[in-house]
Amino acid sequence: MKLSYNKLWKLLIDKNMSKKDLRLASGISTAVMAKLGKGSNLTTDILVRLCAVLDCDISDICEIKREII
Repeated sequence: MKLSYNKLWKLLIDKNMSKKDLRLASGISTAVMAKLGKGSNLTTDILVRLCAVLDCDISDICEIKREII
């Protein structure tokens, strides 16, 4: 299984917010933004910070994608 942050990117578009705006508002590093872009695992602390900035729930920014074997 793999995490997908496609919901996050769609939410940023809906809120007319850039990745840089999100990074600055949440205080996350560019390395974390790179992990988001790659669909890597992040700590729940990071996800909670993103949700606080975007005023949303974790399920609004990520989802688990099942890999077909």
